[in-house]
Amino acid sequence: MRLLKIRAYLKAAHFGPTMLITAISFALGTQLWWEGPAYVIAFTVFLGQLIIGWSNDLYDYQDDLKHNRTNKPLVAGTITPENLRRTTFIFIPIAVIANLIGPLGLKGGSVYLLGVGCGIAYNFYFKFSPLSPLPYAIALAALPASVYYAVDRMPPLWILAGGSLLGVGFHFLNVLKDIEKDQSSSIKGLPQVVGKRASAAIALILIVIAIVVVVNR
Repeated sequence: MRLLKIRAYLKAAHFGPTMLITAISFALGTQLWWEGPAYVIAFTVFLGQLIIGWSNDLYDYQDDLKHNRTNKPLVAGTITPENLRRTTFIFIPIAVIANLIGPLGLKGGSVYLLGVGCGIAYNFYFKFSPLSPLPYAIALAALPASVYYAVDRMPPLWILAGGSLLGVGFHFLNVLKDIEKDQSSSIKGLPQVVGKRASAAIALILIVIAIVVVVNR
C-alpha cells in the first residue's frame, strides 16, 4: 500500500519530465564538478520539480475531473487533494533550504529556485496566456546556469540559448496530446492559440535548433 502511495505521488509530480530535468542536472554536475556533489544537486533539483508537478495537478484537478483524466492520481483517487496539498506545503521549505545550503550554494540555488518559481507561475498564470513559453525559456536556462554559478563560472551563452530553446520546444511538444481539451477549457497558452499542427512544427524546429546550437558551440 505504501509503495502504491509513493508511486501515486511520483506520478502526480509528472515523473517523466521530473526525471529528465533531474538527469540533466546530474549530467551537468558531473561535467562541471564530480559525482559526489552531482548526486546531491540532482536530489535538490528533484525536490524542486516535485513542487512544480504537484502544484500543477492540484490546480488542474477540477479540469482533470471534467475531462476524466483517470491517469492522474487525484482523479483516480489513489491520493486525495488534501493529502497532496499538505505534502506540497511540507516539501516547499525543504526544497528551498536544500537548494540554498546544498552544493548549488546561495547563488546557484537562488537561480535554480527562480526556475522553480517560473514553473509554478506557469501552472497558475502563464498557461492561460500567449506568453506561456516565457517560464519555460527562463527555467530551462536557469537550470544549467545554477550549476555553473555553483562552481563560480559564468554560464556560456550557448548553454543558456540551448536550454531556453529546448524548454520552449518541450512546452509546445508537451501540450499536443491534450490541446483540444485545453482549448475547450479556455486554456489559451501560445500552443493552444496557434493549434496542434503549428505547435508540432514549432516544437520540431526549436528542438533541432537547440541541438545545432549545443553541438556547434
